[in-house]
Amino acid sequence: MERVNASVITIGSEILFGHILDTNSQFICDLLDGLGIHVVLKASVGDIRENILELLAYASSRSDLILLTGGLGPTNDDITKKCLADFFNSPIHLNKRALDEVKSYFEKRQMPFTELNQKQAELPELAQHITNDMGTAPGMWIEKNRQIYISMPGVPHEMHHMLNTRVVPKIREKYHTPVIQHKLIMTAGIGESWLADKIATWEKKLPAHISLAYLPGYGQVKLKLTGTGDEPEKLQIEIHEKVKELSKIIPEYIYGEDGLTLEGRIGQMLRERNETLSTAESCTGGYLSHLITTIPGCSDYYRGGVIAYHNSIKLSQLGVSENILNSQGAVSEETVREMAAGCLNRFQTHYSIATSGIAGPLGGTPVKPVGTVWIAVADRKGTVTRKYTIPKDRINNIKYSAVGALTLFWQRISQNK
Repeated sequence: MERVNASVITIGSEILFGHILDTNSQFICDLLDGLGIHVVLKASVGDIRENILELLAYASSRSDLILLTGGLGPTNDDITKKCLADFFNSPIHLNKRALDEVKSYFEKRQMPFTELNQKQAELPELAQHITNDMGTAPGMWIEKNRQIYISMPGVPHEMHHMLNTRVVPKIREKYHTPVIQHKLIMTAGIGESWLADKIATWEKKLPAHISLAYLPGYGQVKLKLTGTGDEPEKLQIEIHEKVKELSKIIPEYIYGEDGLTLEGRIGQMLRERNETLSTAESCTGGYLSHLITTIPGCSDYYRGGVIAYHNSIKLSQLGVSENILNSQGAVSEETVREMAAGCLNRFQTHYSIATSGIAGPLGGTPVKPVGTVWIAVADRKGTVTRKYTIPKDRINNIKYSAVGALTLFWQRISQNK
């Protein structure tokens, strides 16, 4: 088995200006990972000759395989072919096979074939032509100094098809790479640094061919195990054993594996128990119910909710006491307790979740600064509450609050076995 390092380069000033989103590099990196190829560089560069040549030189110093997308069109700002020709000192000439394919593309569609279109069939002499079944810009395969350079169109659907059908088979022929396997362990209710501290001994004992990465998100941390080896089944067993060990160390924080969302896990548990849920939201403004309803079939367990953003709605729709609102305020433990209780009774569900907080940027006080959030989860046995202080911007406060509410709910129903 050999280790193959790759660089992925996307070319186009429109990417640097933020006018279009670069999805090509993500697609390529994910595919290369599945092939056991290690991406060591991912970069974007504008349509400037000197910058492209400089990046090509840098990528060549680090990689066995260099993949490029973009800049293969017929207009003056498409300079990838010229840059590759200069980089390899290989003159551009008309490639007959590429010309026939471009002509055929236009003929089948009864479209005029122009001199500008013919330029797309002009390739560096060193390059092998790669058929573009979805468009008019042919790709290029260049081998030099035991390195491979692959240039593909920037149009995503053209690049995807070319990579999958034309390029990957050739890469498989060239390289015999090790297997790379990933495993995601989904955690909630604990921060990254505290989590790292709890599993430090386990992490230190990981074998050299299995690595761990921490991927923090909104109130959650994904733990990604990556294993490399020559025997897929043996590697899978090893990773599985490591996950079992981890599950015994932090069982209270692991809610799932391999990309399962917290709202998805909650849905599974409610459906298994034939139980129902309702929500009463203030600061989250419907974002909590949005997350819950992203799960297909959630109507099996989610009955609905009230967005009680104004105090008058808390009073009239959820039965929150006016005395509590006046004495404790909308953002308080007492208020969310009553919101949750009112929601539980109104919808006649097994559980309810209530949120109230100060999302900001206005409304904070020295006692209750922006980011102060109270959450309650109620059932027929009682109510649990939790206070969060999330000093972030408005949108992030809303998102963190919703995830915090889901976390508290997951912890509550996990106890009710």
